[in-house]
Amino acid sequence: MDVVAQWVSTEWTKRSRGGPGAARRSAVPVGFRLPGRRSGVVHEVSITERNDFVPVESIDVVAPEREPGAGRSGLRLVRADKGVRVELLLARHGAPGRDRRPPGVWLGPGQWLRWQVNYRMSWPVIEGGRWEYRQDTLNLAVGPADPELFFGEPTRHVDERGFLR
Repeated sequence: MDVVAQWVSTEWTKRSRGGPGAARRSAVPVGFRLPGRRSGVVHEVSITERNDFVPVESIDVVAPEREPGAGRSGLRLVRADKGVRVELLLARHGAPGRDRRPPGVWLGPGQWLRWQVNYRMSWPVIEGGRWEYRQDTLNLAVGPADPELFFGEPTRHVDERGFLR
């Protein structure tokens, strides 16, 4: 069963926690138009403070599963006759801690999921240990997807965003 995965990742520092930076960051959409081929692809949208919150998009025809990294979420899929089980894997070095996490989500053909999670990270070797923040949004559809699918309401929504001090 083909899936279409779209990762929307937004990164910022304390400069964008309030004022004009926060307004630009808050205006970032959580879903984007799918370019080109819309089955069996991974569409990545990166939005960063250092790029003034302008989306940078890439598309790749690769398996959507990925291991979590030091600053990014991962994805595990289990395919079965009835559909696909989706599990978001947490980044390895992010706070807040999440002791209780939602279970994986089953999706059937024609269904889609939006799963959101955020992190606060400190990189001690970079600029004296400044805090960085990140929000990952996974939009994932089972089967071919309409180019504007991720503008609508998902079949399932999992919100794991926590308070970031």
